[in-house]
Amino acid sequence: MKNRQNREEKSNKKEVIELKGTILETLPNAMFKVELENGHEILAHISGRMRMHYIKILPGDTVTIEMTPYDLTKGRITFRHK
Repeated sequence: MKNRQNREEKSNKKEVIELKGTILETLPNAMFKVELENGHEILAHISGRMRMHYIKILPGDTVTIEMTPYDLTKGRITFRHK
């Protein structure tokens, strides 16, 4: 039963949408307003690994965002491009 749960968790992680965007504004609590390549604006927060490694994000930075198909207004910043 435990193996079945692990397989389901792994398959759920694959159900994300990855997009590129540009940081427009920094908000409190490590939240950012991001404009996606397609023109939509969403709220995004920093992923745990980026927080752990003290990666700083400033307005104007290009980032990769993961979004769930269930809520297309929020996302998670997973990578900052140079």
